[in-house]
Amino acid sequence: MADRLEYPFGTIHVDTAARWMQLDPSEDREVWMLNLMRYKEAADYGDGDDRGISGREADDRYAPTEVLDALGAPVALFGDVTDQPTPGTAWDRIGIVRYPSRATFFAMQRREDFQEKYVHKQAGMAETIVMGCVPVAAADPGSAGEGPMVMHVRRLAEDAVPGPDPTGVVPLGHFAVDGVILGDGRTWSDVRFVRLEGIGPADLAGAEGVDDEVIVVIAPVIDDLLGSVASAGN
Repeated sequence: MADRLEYPFGTIHVDTAARWMQLDPSEDREVWMLNLMRYKEAADYGDGDDRGISGREADDRYAPTEVLDALGAPVALFGDVTDQPTPGTAWDRIGIVRYPSRATFFAMQRREDFQEKYVHKQAGMAETIVMGCVPVAAADPGSAGEGPMVMHVRRLAEDAVPGPDPTGVVPLGHFAVDGVILGDGRTWSDVRFVRLEGIGPADLAGAEGVDDEVIVVIAPVIDDLLGSVASAGN
């Protein structure tokens, strides 16, 4: 079996999908699905008609909030990218949904109400990375800081132990990546969310032991990241 399958806006990592599908239900616990999104300039519904909307507007029409509510999968974080000091794909938005299990994530794909909405995602999305994450640590919501929110996705070198954060970094949440389900062929180690006080996002880049990274500044529209971790298992 091929280890990847091409998809309209990314590559399915077959090994991750197979591993998740084979999990014993007792081991298949909550997972935070992180989405990095880049939109088409104009929506493409495959019939030559963009409906007069942008790719971003098509994704707004997708927004499967009713489906997620029915599955007990709350949105933990959703927002626009306002700055990105790292090179590569210029991401437009990020979103995180906490699913009760990986099986729930797969079950969503088969729902008719989800598939009806999914045509808008297909029309709007140019590129995406979707990865499953599990929390390692989270800050007390009362000590979250006031500076801009930054997401730092990292692939660590083998056996690397990154050094301490520079002064001005206020940690919010730290997640280990359990696998990439859809992406650009790359794998990732962890995802950190921080706020910055007196330094810029570029000051996080290039740390020893980091082989690849994506750093973005987020303007949250929905922000319950800390609450979603604190209420895990409830």
